[in-house]
Amino acid sequence: QRRSLAPSQLAKRKAGDEDDEEEEEEDWKPPAGRKRQKAAGETESGECYRSPFRKPLAQLTNRSHCLDSSQHEAFIRSILSKPFRVPIPNYKGPLGLRSLGVKRAGVRGPLHDPFEEGALVLYEPPVLSAHEQLKIDKDKAPVHVVVDPVLSRVLRPHQREGVKFLWECVTSRRIPGSHGCIMADEMGLGKTLQCITLMWTLLRQSPDCKPEIEKAVVVSPSSLVRNWYNEVEKWLGGRIQPLAIDGGSKDEIDRKLVGFMNQRGLRVPSPILIISYETFRLHAEVLQKGSVGLVICDEGHRLKNSENQTYQALNSLNTPRRVLISGTPIQNDLLEYFSLVHFVNSGILGTAQEFKRHFEMPILKGRDADASEAERHKGEERLKELISIVNRCLIRRTSDILSKYLPVKIEQVVCCRLTPLQTELYKNFLKQAKPVEELKEGKISVSSLSSITSLKKLCNHPALIYDKCVEEEEGFMGALGLFPSGYSTKSLEPQLSGKMLVLDYILAVTKSTSNDKVVLVSNYTQTLDLFEKLCRNRRYLYVRLDGTMSIKKRAKIVERFNSPSSPEFIFMLSSKAGGCGLNLIGANRLVMFDPDWNPANDEQAMARVWRDGQKKMCYIYRLLSTGTIEEKIFQRQTHKKALSSCVVDEEQDVERHFSLGELKELFTLNENTTSDTHDKIKCPRCVNGHQVRPPPDGSDCTSDLSQWQHCADKRRLQDSVLKAAWDAAVTFTFYQHSHEEQRGIP
Repeated sequence: QRRSLAPSQLAKRKAGDEDDEEEEEEDWKPPAGRKRQKAAGETESGECYRSPFRKPLAQLTNRSHCLDSSQHEAFIRSILSKPFRVPIPNYKGPLGLRSLGVKRAGVRGPLHDPFEEGALVLYEPPVLSAHEQLKIDKDKAPVHVVVDPVLSRVLRPHQREGVKFLWECVTSRRIPGSHGCIMADEMGLGKTLQCITLMWTLLRQSPDCKPEIEKAVVVSPSSLVRNWYNEVEKWLGGRIQPLAIDGGSKDEIDRKLVGFMNQRGLRVPSPILIISYETFRLHAEVLQKGSVGLVICDEGHRLKNSENQTYQALNSLNTPRRVLISGTPIQNDLLEYFSLVHFVNSGILGTAQEFKRHFEMPILKGRDADASEAERHKGEERLKELISIVNRCLIRRTSDILSKYLPVKIEQVVCCRLTPLQTELYKNFLKQAKPVEELKEGKISVSSLSSITSLKKLCNHPALIYDKCVEEEEGFMGALGLFPSGYSTKSLEPQLSGKMLVLDYILAVTKSTSNDKVVLVSNYTQTLDLFEKLCRNRRYLYVRLDGTMSIKKRAKIVERFNSPSSPEFIFMLSSKAGGCGLNLIGANRLVMFDPDWNPANDEQAMARVWRDGQKKMCYIYRLLSTGTIEEKIFQRQTHKKALSSCVVDEEQDVERHFSLGELKELFTLNENTTSDTHDKIKCPRCVNGHQVRPPPDGSDCTSDLSQWQHCADKRRLQDSVLKAAWDAAVTFTFYQHSHEEQRGIP
């Protein structure tokens, strides 16, 4: 058994073992040697119980070793003279001399170097004289505001100009007291990138050497929420973590919004909130409890009506800085224009009543055909005054700028003849429904508006009005006998529709002669159903996006379709659900199957393929049925509109925008023409249906369609697909417009 050899334990054992003679303890004794002084713990007999392994303690004294002051100072200097070296080979960065919690000493400076080559300087402090520099407080001196080089290196010249304009507007440097603006660049000019640059700059710096704002909110259509999130990640590369809300339960969304609004301080974890208009409207109460530094409204033409709930919810948000983005701003209706400007800069045009009295009434009277000279002069003055005010907070650039960076775009309006079945059904409907006779009574009935829809669907394909023929609704009584025997809507027959026949040829030639992808756009989901049947018959791979698709799934299918390795050939798109903001650069051909009353809707849909990132030449096909209501709609789009005229958003608004005479023209069919539009403009470029350059009389075409080149000669076709369709005996004529001349291509 092992026992302790500690002196205290040995003493205890020895005292206890004196009476026990049988047990003998082997005690350790110090070795014999010379005499020494009695140490602590040593007995009178000389025995020592201190461990041999324990060293004796040194004697301590209270006397300190005194040094000469010069020696002490030299010793301290020798310690401090050895600077800290970073243990990294060839390290040349800062040595980290700033201590935590200690304010940085010295003069304040900008976040980025304003004198670096290519730097985008948004603000430059005023130049001070030597005397002013001595008097100024160094801690309050303004500094340069410079865009992060990560973004300024990728900005194009027009985008750099746009960022500077936006920054000056939201910081009230353009209009004192107003902090809003309208970014009205046409589609494809990089409005999203410009707004991301603005947000990042405001979140990081200001002339006061601190962030201008703490948080920003981006409100967009539901289909673009994920796109905004991806764009922020793309351009800022993880420097910021946005919060995108594109779904979830009410409690979950409220919890996220409360967390976002409660963020405070210079380093907010998620300073950008991306939310849809619908979700914002439903949860506006949570966001209205706090303040936000900046709000950006994408596709802002949704706010043209100041009476709707979305407008009122956004307008009640506590934020002075407001940016409205719209590639198709409403410039035709003065009240809608007032709503947009009033949202971003409240009071700049006065109240609605003041605006109506001071601007709208004089301008409308001045543009009336029966206006006097004085009224016209007053209207022109008020119009110039209005434009001068609005242009201080609105920036607008056209897509002509893109011609320097993108491939050529060829836009072609193809007028397709009706098939014999469509012609008979069209004429039969006009005889039975008699919409013109109803208009003679001076009123527009619901049946007149439904007649417009019926005729538009008939132009797309007779299958869309087959059910009405079966039920013998007004205008289609006895029309069932006009269909071929054994006809069924379960299978698609392209030869029964002029436009569907042309589309079938375009898709077949494109598929067999190239690796191009095609986007098909229509205003009706029923027409998309016909596209699906056609694709299944021809075994084309396709994807479809309409209002029934969830937001998350939309972003996934767009990303998959744009991938070069994706096998999908066709992307079907509902112009109502996904015509705004989507980037479909995976395709370079787009077919606009039917026109919309609102030209902005068509322009938005047709801009999906000709955007940043596109590498191929783009072809846009606008299909119209010759001599029908579709040509009337197209003429309405292309004619120049005064500010007093309105852009029709929905068919129920036709009454207040069309005169009775114009409505009567809608319900006519011109069979003896190759293009009713071309006949009406009396184009001087063409002789006997063939284009002549220059016009034979030496004058330029002064019609509203002067930008379009009419051509009925196959030799002038620039598109091999349409050439092949012509060879296949598809009867059509077309207008053609391209950006080649803008790029100097003959």
